Amino acid sequence: MKKTVLFAAAFLAAAGVAFAGENPSFQEPTYTGPLNAKEKAFVAAIQADLPKRFPTAADAEKAGYVRYTGEDSTGAISYADRQWQSADAKHPSQLWYDKHGNLLGADFSVLKVDNARPNLWGINPGRWWEFDRHLHWVTRDPATGKVTYDQYMADDVWLNAGGSLTDPQAATLVKLGKVKSASDVVTVFNFPAVWDLIVWVKPNPDGAFAEKNPLVKP
Repeated sequence: MKKTVLFAAAFLAAAGVAFAGENPSFQEPTYTGPLNAKEKAFVAAIQADLPKRFPTAADAEKAGYVRYTGEDSTGAISYADRQWQSADAKHPSQLWYDKHGNLLGADFSVLKVDNARPNLWGINPGRWWEFDRHLHWVTRDPATGKVTYDQYMADDVWLNAGGSLTDPQAATLVKLGKVKSASDVVTVFNFPAVWDLIVWVKPNPDGAFAEKNPLVKP
């Protein structure tokens, strides 16, 4: 769930921390009102389907989703399929789980080609987040085996170092001084500019499109 980046960016900005172009930007939803009939049907469809196919984090990994975050302030841990173009309610670009590996929710993404928010599946366009393009990577300490998540930078930094967006390589992270050895990198991928819809699969008293769920305790 991309909220990990959002909360980190917001916290650092509030603290006056600058990263010379390394921090990706975002736009929040413009509508947070009650669900319309089509939105209720969309939520009902994913709540019936996704828990059957991806009930645990292990199921997400078997389907090709890769974990790239730790637990965020909503209690969610995010896994991405790195496709970024959701054709329908059966194809979330991300799935998120609690610390026990139980499914919490999903992101549906549409590649951003202009400034018009998507008008899809009966969802109010104002519910979509906008995320800037950036790179994510995950590392493992060869001595301790500890895995570090939530590492990212803006695409411009990556490109200025000669990195590829279509085929990102760990060697670029070494060149940038982010890791000592390419062998320490578990995964590295480009997160393109997208419109992103965040939806709770776990029932949420505050609504399926709310940022947090009071039933989930981080």
